[in-house]
Amino acid sequence: MTDSSTPDPCPVPDPTIVEPSTRNGQCAPPEQHPPKRANLEDPFNMDRDQEMKISDSVEGQGLLESSMRLKPHEAQSYRKKALWVSWISIVVTLILAVAAFTVSFMRHSASAFGFAFDATLDVLSSIIVLWRYSNAAAVHSAHREYIACVVLGVVFILSSLCILGKAIHDLATKLLPEVDDFLFSVSIVSGLICIILAVLKFMLGRVLTSRALITDGFNSLVGGVMGFSILVSAEVFRHDPTVWYLDGTIGVLIGLIIMGYGVKLLVDMVPRVRQTRHYERFE
Repeated sequence: MTDSSTPDPCPVPDPTIVEPSTRNGQCAPPEQHPPKRANLEDPFNMDRDQEMKISDSVEGQGLLESSMRLKPHEAQSYRKKALWVSWISIVVTLILAVAAFTVSFMRHSASAFGFAFDATLDVLSSIIVLWRYSNAAAVHSAHREYIACVVLGVVFILSSLCILGKAIHDLATKLLPEVDDFLFSVSIVSGLICIILAVLKFMLGRVLTSRALITDGFNSLVGGVMGFSILVSAEVFRHDPTVWYLDGTIGVLIGLIIMGYGVKLLVDMVPRVRQTRHYERFE
């Protein structure tokens, strides 16, 4: 006879109770860890998490993410391209600014005045980008990048105040724009050139992970939109003089957009300047 007090190494489970520890009449190991679900995770989320970790670790060393992606000679090549694009942008937008100011005063166009100020802002932002990449050793410097963005934010806000003031004044005084072929020519040329510059700056900014270059590209994009808005508002006014307020309204809208972007730059970049102020070895 078998001693009933001897424990059964593999007891038969009660059929009314399903025990996970017994399967197919065999005892399961005492402890089983759940299988890893790494393969079941979303690969896109994993890539994004990995990129965030890389970005955070690089910024913690006072560098931009481009330092992990570009080889030294590639970074210097893109830096020189950014300098060339900035010089071209300064020369071209300075000419456009003079032409737009002339159109604004001759034809009483608030949107032309707004574009002229935006073109002037584009000149200033390109000068800031020149300073940003003037030092070859600072191509990946996060501190230098954030300082440039803070200066751009301040310039954006000041420029937006001037644009808003002129546009609101024209709306309050019901200033009617004058339309002619010169206005159309300036608006078309300005719009096309600014959009081309914006595309180039966006591409370089993405490769160099430069917020300053992307901001400069955004400003050029706004200039292109404003250039074509001059054409649209003038054409609408030519066919329907009762819509005289469209020109000034576009000026107000552009001013608000520039101000919002400038405020966002300051909110995002001022804390980062403080965080990276100890990493100035690239200056």
